Amino acid sequence: MGLSEFFSTFIPTVYADEEEQPVEIVEEEAPAAEEEVVEEEEEEEEEEEPEDPKEAIMEECAKQCSSLKHHLDECNERVENGSSENCIEEFFHFMHCADECAAPKIFAATK
Repeated sequence: MGLSEFFSTFIPTVYADEEEQPVEIVEEEAPAAEEEVVEEEEEEEEEEEPEDPKEAIMEECAKQCSSLKHHLDECNERVENGSSENCIEEFFHFMHCADECAAPKIFAATK
């Protein structure tokens, strides 16, 4: 017994030459107008979520880390002017500062 014969005992073989069976499409009746209005109101209620305070908090904390932001901006200018360096180190320092500032405020805002 070969390997393919062994697997064929567990897995059926499908050939591309077989004709496909036509699929019947069953149309459902449209729901009543009253049901549509109720569903729309429920969807609107579900879609209304409180605003995420993270963006505002991160902007405030970015202002507190202005010296690191200045170093990142200077590095970005050098890269735009043809420097072969990257600004990963400056970016990580800036984001670490902003995250350290924002994390406790964000967790306090999410209850």
